Amino acid sequence: MKILLSNDDGCQAPGLRCLNDQLRTRHEVAVVAPDRNRSGASNSLTILHPLRAQRHDDGTLCVDGTPTDCVHLALTGLIDLKPDIVVSGINAGANLGDDTLYSGTVAAAMEGRHLGYAAIAVSTTSVQPQHFETAARVTLRLLEQIQQHPIPGDTILNVNVPDLPFDALRGYAVTRAGSRHRAESALPAKDPRGRTIYWIGEAGAEADCGPGTDFHAIAEGKVSITPLLVDLTRHDMIERLTQWATPL
Repeated sequence: MKILLSNDDGCQAPGLRCLNDQLRTRHEVAVVAPDRNRSGASNSLTILHPLRAQRHDDGTLCVDGTPTDCVHLALTGLIDLKPDIVVSGINAGANLGDDTLYSGTVAAAMEGRHLGYAAIAVSTTSVQPQHFETAARVTLRLLEQIQQHPIPGDTILNVNVPDLPFDALRGYAVTRAGSRHRAESALPAKDPRGRTIYWIGEAGAEADCGPGTDFHAIAEGKVSITPLLVDLTRHDMIERLTQWATPL
């Protein structure tokens, strides 16, 4: 396959490098990634200033922008490769449930989907991973399946892999996205000049995390594969709202 590879941890991140090395054993890969860590960038697109891309000796293109910028540029003229799929990862840290709303990893895959390509976002569940190669092997296996059973172009697979040796995985589970409790409070502090600054608080604890959710699969030591569809419309409210909005 021809693959566009990106991430949100930056073009020098070990997860990206590990996945790139593994993918290149079987596929043709172009790497376009942020020039620094852009975790939590979500779907932000840079429109108020120009972007720059620098090519490294290994061919990686590092862009001074967001994950969305990287995939958008790559698919609209930055590279010659016309990919079969967009792969984002391997992220250091899980992207489960509500995390997908903020995740730059998922956003990179989502931008691929917006531009008409099948897409996968891959994360390992530890923020200090010891087993990137496990997630890389899982990704290769999924790509083999996708070659035989293509996924619709409007679908993103959000894949979370336990940070375990490959042989310790307890299988694969196709899941729905769970949800978290509200985030922890922001943490005030002082900068060196005595001015108040704030750290965003940690994500909330698991709330909807029962059987069938991505949280539950990870807790069982399984790879979670969640198909995401980008449709923010609450369809069951349309008729009800129409009834009271019509007289306006």
